[in-house]
Amino acid sequence: MFTGIIQTVGSVARLEPRGGDVRLHVDTAGLDLSDVQLGDSIAVSGVCLTAIALGERGFAADVSNETLSLTTLGQLKAGDPVNLEKALRLADRLGGHLVSGHVDGVGKVVSVTADARSQRWTFEVPADLARYIAHKGSICIDGTSLTVNEVAGARFGVNLIPHTVAHTAFHARHAGDAVNIEVDVIARYVERLIGSGQAPRLDEAFLNQHGFA
Repeated sequence: MFTGIIQTVGSVARLEPRGGDVRLHVDTAGLDLSDVQLGDSIAVSGVCLTAIALGERGFAADVSNETLSLTTLGQLKAGDPVNLEKALRLADRLGGHLVSGHVDGVGKVVSVTADARSQRWTFEVPADLARYIAHKGSICIDGTSLTVNEVAGARFGVNLIPHTVAHTAFHARHAGDAVNIEVDVIARYVERLIGSGQAPRLDEAFLNQHGFA
């Protein structure tokens, strides 16, 4: 699990094709890997990858053909910036929201406009993901935990403060770029409960029983 709080912006050192898959070598830009062991998880632009080699300047991870086809990692090239976050420890602060690193789909940047010192970003997601995105809910974009400001169909907007733009790969993103999208896992579970008919009815008796009325 991750928090969606980016720890550093690294870069793609090289991509090594291996029988249809790719071994991704990442320069971690000084991120402390002293507490990372082989087999540990690191989120690369929101995609949970397993470190299979560690070095002084970074790590390597094998990326399956499925991951390459279902995320933006298949579009990476040497030198591209990537958001990096080490896996959450139980004692860490949860500054963003619970993020699994399992990308739900690829969206795109529709527009970027100035809003005082901040920026207003509009994204578009596949139609089957739109129902999981709610006003003032959480969304993970390229591994970054953000709050949804508005929703209109398959499009939604967020506000990025200068710190977020400067300390994530958003500074290199433009309209038309593809981004990894992970919806809030709570929305997934709520849908599952409702679809199975096991969700509790929020009637007056239920609310009284649980102290909400």
